[in-house]
Amino acid sequence: MSNLTRYEPFEGLFEDVMKNWFRPLRRELAVQPMQITLDLTENDKEYNVRAEIPGVKKEDISITIDGNRVSISAEIKKEKEEKKDEKVLRSERYYGRVYRSFTLDQDVDEGKAEAKYKDGVLELKLPKKAGPGARRVAIQ
Repeated sequence: MSNLTRYEPFEGLFEDVMKNWFRPLRRELAVQPMQITLDLTENDKEYNVRAEIPGVKKEDISITIDGNRVSISAEIKKEKEEKKDEKVLRSERYYGRVYRSFTLDQDVDEGKAEAKYKDGVLELKLPKKAGPGARRVAIQ
């Protein structure tokens, strides 16, 4: 003899809805830590990267190139601000370190790479390293 169980599709649904219904309306989304977002394009000679890192000083950005791996990291420093007769009710700023790494199809010529940072956008020009192209092998 087999054991049969009854399936109740709405069981517990009412309790879940009502449990959250009467909570205070201050249920706000949690502040997400800052992330480096980027666009990557390429042509025959180079890769071009546009990475958004707002609110960071260019001295606090580090770029590392190892063959075809590119790594970008940035330090976000908290600047202390004191105000008299004023109380901070909420602070939605993220302080810490952000990091992004990606690999490319071809190695990068590190010696010719260029970086510019303006208005929160890091622009990288990463020339492709000249190397032997693909070689076709003849079948005998």
